[in-house]
Amino acid sequence: MTRRNVTIADASSDGGGKAWLVGCGPGDVELLTLKAVKLIKAAEVILYDDLGTEAAVQEFASATAVKEYVGKRGGQKSMVQAEIDALLVRYCLQGKQVVRLKGGCPSVFSRGSSEIAALTQAGITLELVPGVSSALAAPLLAGFPLTDAHVGRSFAVTSAHDPGSIEWTAFRGVDTLVLLMSGRSLPQIVDGLLTNGWAPDTPVAIVRFAGLPEQATWMAELDTIMEATKDAGSLSPCVTVIGQFLPKRQWHAMPSHGG
Repeated sequence: MTRRNVTIADASSDGGGKAWLVGCGPGDVELLTLKAVKLIKAAEVILYDDLGTEAAVQEFASATAVKEYVGKRGGQKSMVQAEIDALLVRYCLQGKQVVRLKGGCPSVFSRGSSEIAALTQAGITLELVPGVSSALAAPLLAGFPLTDAHVGRSFAVTSAHDPGSIEWTAFRGVDTLVLLMSGRSLPQIVDGLLTNGWAPDTPVAIVRFAGLPEQATWMAELDTIMEATKDAGSLSPCVTVIGQFLPKRQWHAMPSHGG
């Protein structure tokens, strides 16, 4: 069921509804939190994203629950954020118990602030439920930690959805940079970092479909990663990790692409 051109003003209140903004993790249902599973099972309405959430809905949602797919993958057709906000408000004001299921964690690039503002403005009770962010999960799922006591003691996370807006100089001094929504912007990422002083031999890992059966990993250096992924096809969705996160002597133990 899909609704279009909905505004918050369309909603009429029957009272008693509540919303939960729930993190679904990177995609593997075994990485869901116990609280997320409990809420999905109990929900009367579930609004779910593209990345990693459909399996959770299929496995745990009640047969009687209303389930609405709202998209939200970059570069593909999705319901606009204002419509999602309005649907949340509409269902809650009808007295429904609504789970807004998000890939990863609601705290990381999830448009959660917009939904929180809409629900708060409408006087609706809401709860935020953490999930496992792909920024933290993807490195481990690919076989390496995000930090290392000797080669990488700090990291920063940013979105590469709009690489032209990134202030690359802000990441000077950070050992490791984690880029989400980076699959379509790898050339701009490489150029931006090389132009701003990152060494050409800086290690790079790209993890596509982290935690899912089709997961694939590419390991290279900043000046060779484009060549290493030239036959990969679309890299989306992926997490890109750049920096001193793993001694190069351990690269041979890493899973290769397609693994």
